[in-house]
Amino acid sequence: MAQIKALLFNDPSCPWGYSASPTLRTLEWRYRDQIEWHLAVIGLSDENHPVRLSPEQMSDRYFDFRCRYGMPFAIETKIRKFTSATACKVITAARLLYPGSEWRVLRTLQLLHFNTPLILDDRRQLGEALETVPGIEAEVVMGAVDNPEVVSAYEADYAHARSATGTATHLQHKTAPYSAGERYTAPSVIFDYGERRVEVGGFQPVEAYDVMIANLDPGLKRVGHAEDPLEVLALYPAGLTTQEVATIMTG
Repeated sequence: MAQIKALLFNDPSCPWGYSASPTLRTLEWRYRDQIEWHLAVIGLSDENHPVRLSPEQMSDRYFDFRCRYGMPFAIETKIRKFTSATACKVITAARLLYPGSEWRVLRTLQLLHFNTPLILDDRRQLGEALETVPGIEAEVVMGAVDNPEVVSAYEADYAHARSATGTATHLQHKTAPYSAGERYTAPSVIFDYGERRVEVGGFQPVEAYDVMIANLDPGLKRVGHAEDPLEVLALYPAGLTTQEVATIMTG
């Protein structure tokens, strides 16, 4: 049974959280089931906190991310602005109804958001996206998005993501300000091991996570880099991007 628990703050609309996928996959490769991962959605934007960038500005930004970090980004401009709160509630509903599926839903929405015309607050499109996720019933998940227990769980994640004031992440200037304090940015991770807690805030190199994990429990088994791409893909039957495979093989 895993003794280290890791809480990842992420949002399907965040290019930083998406660009960290190679690092996160590498950690999964190295430590396997020795770390128990949990997901908290941030809720970067909603009707009260809309996206500030125009679709054209976002396309330019995504092109920069593709060049800098290697994850696939289409540069096709979205037809309109969007918010991420509904997509975050979809992820939360999946987590409550089909525990463990939240990771597949997040992954699906990230890939579609950054590579297709998908609009993250379009419920019809979100439902169609869920049809491609194995192990869940899209209609059931979409039908639960506005249920009180889903909204409550989402609001708990939302509040937790906005509790970064005075933390190690804040000290490193890896948080983002909001009206009442500091918010965790994607892909911040909080690691818990017994009574010990450490943070790797914001976008960091894989070595930052690795050092923290090694100090939490030096007795862990750490798998070295992969020698063959097929070896990597065997652990991820749903597939990986080229950058994810490359990072696991060279990390």
